[in-house]
Amino acid sequence: MSASSFESETYWARLRDPDPAQRQLALTEIADSVNDLAVEPLLEALADSDALVRRLAVGLLEELGDAAAVPGIIRCLADADREVREAAATALREFRGAEAATALLPALDHPDAEVRRAVIVALRELKDERAVRPLVNALEDPAPSVRREAVITLAYLRRPESVEPLKRRLRDSEEAVRRVAVGALAYFNGPALLDEFLQALADPAWHVRTEAAIVLGRSGLSGAVPGLRAALHDPFWQVQKEAITSLGRLSATIVVPELIALLGSPTPDLRRAAAYALGELKSSAATEGLRALTADPDVEVRKAALLALTSISQNGVARAKDSHS
Repeated sequence: MSASSFESETYWARLRDPDPAQRQLALTEIADSVNDLAVEPLLEALADSDALVRRLAVGLLEELGDAAAVPGIIRCLADADREVREAAATALREFRGAEAATALLPALDHPDAEVRRAVIVALRELKDERAVRPLVNALEDPAPSVRREAVITLAYLRRPESVEPLKRRLRDSEEAVRRVAVGALAYFNGPALLDEFLQALADPAWHVRTEAAIVLGRSGLSGAVPGLRAALHDPFWQVQKEAITSLGRLSATIVVPELIALLGSPTPDLRRAAAYALGELKSSAATEGLRALTADPDVEVRKAALLALTSISQNGVARAKDSHS
């Protein structure tokens, strides 16, 4: 079908046909030539009484990529039909450029929390600095899902003025918000935030403590070692596992005795993590315990033990060569 056919009164009249099947067909037929379309008729279709017509129109507007469609798609985020809402949320993430950001920003004040959340997600990849202040405000949103997405999006933007508001989210009433706040702050100045990360290791929620253990391991800060060492005794094995891994990354040879003891843990994940960490630390004192693990019933534990033994052996050979050179 030619571009002139798309713009003919006859063609667009099909979008106003009383039969929803005809309206659906009209949108389906033009899907392969979407670049020939005008935005306005598709925007009208977003208000169609038929949910499938609305969803098809959203998809075509997404393919067109014209920022003029953004306000209309935002309205679809509050559509009565779940599939239309999902299509709109997906479509918004595909718009790019300053014009799209300009259209999205006002919707951060929308009365529907799900709309606010979806708009924040859409803003993430745009990395428009105009969003920083509204996103900081969104950290105080009554909806936890909105606060969570605002935290993540501010991490993408990495603006220094976000740090203090993000630190306040470490005391958020919702566990999910506190957890992503720990991860978000890891994008900023690690040494200056060491105390906050260590405090997060004492959070009431184990998911938050786990995230803190991961972040501390990636920080490269020796000051994290005492807190991570204490976390080896956390009541949740998930926290212990990340603490073990992080201590290995930080070359914390002081914890070798504790890691050797953990080779005998009843939890396979802990035995495996301890083996890998001891391999990273190249601790010859762990050789006996690691050899015992080569007969472990868990194949991943056996693999970790063999790799650790290889690392320790290679280190010993290298040191011997150095001593004779």
